[in-house]
Amino acid sequence: MERRRAKRVVTVVLGVSLGGYLLLCVVARLGYPRVLFPAPRLDRAPSIDAPAELVELPHADGSRTAALHYPAAPGARTVVVFHGNGETIFDNVAHANALTRRGLGVLLVEYRGYGLTHGAPPTEEMLYEDGEAAIAYLRRERVPEERVALWGWSLGSGVAAEMARRGHGARLVLLAPFTSVTAMGRRFAPVLPVSLLMTHRFDTLSKADAIRQPTVVVHGDSDELIPFAMGEAVARAIPGARLVRIAGGHHADLLYAEAPGRPGASELFDLLAGHLNEP
Repeated sequence: MERRRAKRVVTVVLGVSLGGYLLLCVVARLGYPRVLFPAPRLDRAPSIDAPAELVELPHADGSRTAALHYPAAPGARTVVVFHGNGETIFDNVAHANALTRRGLGVLLVEYRGYGLTHGAPPTEEMLYEDGEAAIAYLRRERVPEERVALWGWSLGSGVAAEMARRGHGARLVLLAPFTSVTAMGRRFAPVLPVSLLMTHRFDTLSKADAIRQPTVVVHGDSDELIPFAMGEAVARAIPGARLVRIAGGHHADLLYAEAPGRPGASELFDLLAGHLNEP
């Protein structure tokens, strides 16, 4: 009798545990897009200083991608900038200004579902479509392919890497890149079968050997969100890529924090602009 009762207790405990685990998997499957794409909402555009122009990039389905365009001087490159997951294009205006002061044009690309185009969370493919819309816009503006460069920060590094894999852009900068979103998922939820639950991959590592553009990877060795080891792995996998290690650099302060033994913001932007401007 006692043995049967103990067996029933074990069966109940296992059943409840399995049910709870399956429920956790369902919640994770339904909820992770909101974590991956925590899209800020804007009801109107902030004031924009000249020469930046807010433009709309059309898609075949009638939707539109917003972008801020800082036209390049004749013969200069235009840097297509893909921002991080909790930002909008307007959070990258300071980066654009730093690049334009160094002789580059800039196109800050929004993701549909973000900012002025707020709505349901986007998908990986939608972000790639936003990237293609940006390239098509520059083509219509008569910016030749060899005068286009790509810049991706955090989540945007996955978009920039995919655009480079497709042959767009003459130069590439990846800031705090991850190897893949599924690898990030395993880092934060090691008990879950993230490869089965996550339909978004952003698998930069698997496509890295197909990237032929001269590339600079910048990563802080104290990055608490995306480990420096991921930036190292991406830089090793892209043929000829240069890794710039920011000593003591965290995720959020990568480009701007000042500390002994690491480049200041001006020096780092000089380095990156030099790379982007090279023939």
